[in-house]
Amino acid sequence: MKLLQKRVFFIMLCLISILIMPAPAYADMGPKPSVVIDFKGLGNDKYYVTLLSEIASTGPHSALGEHPNNQRYHEDDEDYEIWEKFISYQDKDGYYFLQYFRECSETSQFTWGYYPPPEFKILIYFPEYDQFAVSEDVYDRYAFHSYYSVDAKGLELGSTTLTENIKAVRNYDYTWELISLFARIIATIAIEILVALLFGFRAKKQLLIIGAVNIVTQSILNILLNVINYSQGSMMFVFDYIWMEAFVFIIEAGIYSSLLPKYSSMVVTKKRLVILYALTANIVSFGLGLYIAYLIPGIF
Repeated sequence: MKLLQKRVFFIMLCLISILIMPAPAYADMGPKPSVVIDFKGLGNDKYYVTLLSEIASTGPHSALGEHPNNQRYHEDDEDYEIWEKFISYQDKDGYYFLQYFRECSETSQFTWGYYPPPEFKILIYFPEYDQFAVSEDVYDRYAFHSYYSVDAKGLELGSTTLTENIKAVRNYDYTWELISLFARIIATIAIEILVALLFGFRAKKQLLIIGAVNIVTQSILNILLNVINYSQGSMMFVFDYIWMEAFVFIIEAGIYSSLLPKYSSMVVTKKRLVILYALTANIVSFGLGLYIAYLIPGIF
């Protein structure tokens, strides 16, 4: 029993070390919604992109004159002339330019990662032609992190002063979501079986029970967490992860207490040992899951 206690102590010590590792701290640490737009078909043309907003202010971004002294660019700034062009643009539906824009020529991608407007139009400016291109349709922030793709091959640059041929389609990476979902489930099962071996649960039927239970609980847990992360973001994900993991522990502890002692190679397997295993396994998988999410944000 002393050997087992040492193993448990070692596992908990490793977990605590992981969780208290220093991380960068900021005044506004919580994750924020984002909009990411990929562009195709624009070749080597230099262009700048912004989102025109239905509302005049969102987060730190606002239309010129909406708040006192809110002018974002001045004559000495590098992109002042581009800012002036966007300021001069008048949208026919009254959508606002919130003074946020980016040159996207090299990356072919525009990212508004801090309080993007909930509903928006896509506006592109081509300085070589002194020409705007705007989306006729209005798009929305359909997920916490919303992805769109624009195929701009049909733009007739240089022939007119304005074109409304921009069409965007949702481009959420569901394939990666499925891959990360299966990876998390497999990793969790592997961790809990490893902890089971350290606790002395090594009978084939015991490991099969642990594996089967985890396939069910972790599949349900991770599918629910994926839905939460998609719609509400990683802050709510972590909040729900905590109480859901506690609920999973209660379920697993009950099942393991009933079934694992029946197939134990030990003379006596006390239920409190089984419960301790369930608690340790869930804490370890929970802690490592958060740490992996910190190292690889896209995994959740």
